[in-house]
Amino acid sequence: MTYTSERPPIAEPSDSLRARIPGWGADLDPKNRPSVPKLQWQDDRPGWDFPERQPEKWPRERSIEHEFLTPVFGTSCPPKGLSGALRRFSYRKYSEGRAAHWLLLLAADRVDAWESHLRSFATLRPDNPITETGVLSEFTRHGFSSRVGKKRADVKHHLVDPIIVVGPWVLAAGLAFSVVRKVLRRR
Repeated sequence: MTYTSERPPIAEPSDSLRARIPGWGADLDPKNRPSVPKLQWQDDRPGWDFPERQPEKWPRERSIEHEFLTPVFGTSCPPKGLSGALRRFSYRKYSEGRAAHWLLLLAADRVDAWESHLRSFATLRPDNPITETGVLSEFTRHGFSSRVGKKRADVKHHLVDPIIVVGPWVLAAGLAFSVVRKVLRRR
């Protein structure tokens, strides 16, 4: 059982594993393992008691590999909106060993960033992509001279960085402009 102090049962006997898997059990001899005294299971010492569970205020994402959540878990960023739906789908559908699970979580992070950008426009202090992305530091903090003649690994993608960072903002501004222009023309 996961998250307990009980020693897990061995699924197969050592002899069958040794016969089936070449080299299995090569480190079973205590003479080959310098850390053996630390690894001994001590029946005379009590294990730890299972801690009191943290209450779930909303359904949390949980891996399909585990029977239940850990006793304590993070609650600082509850899943919300489309990004939360993507995260819940990823945990419900795919194992953590699948690339689809992690790609969906990456996509959910990007969707969450855009949700936050859009939400910021409804406040008195919307996001400012010029100052918050560090574009101005390219001109004031020796951006060009730190790249020329240096053997930096990130030089290859510097030409693409402005397109990746500023491109979505320019597209969003162009889309907003065209929508406003169509609305004003209809009036």
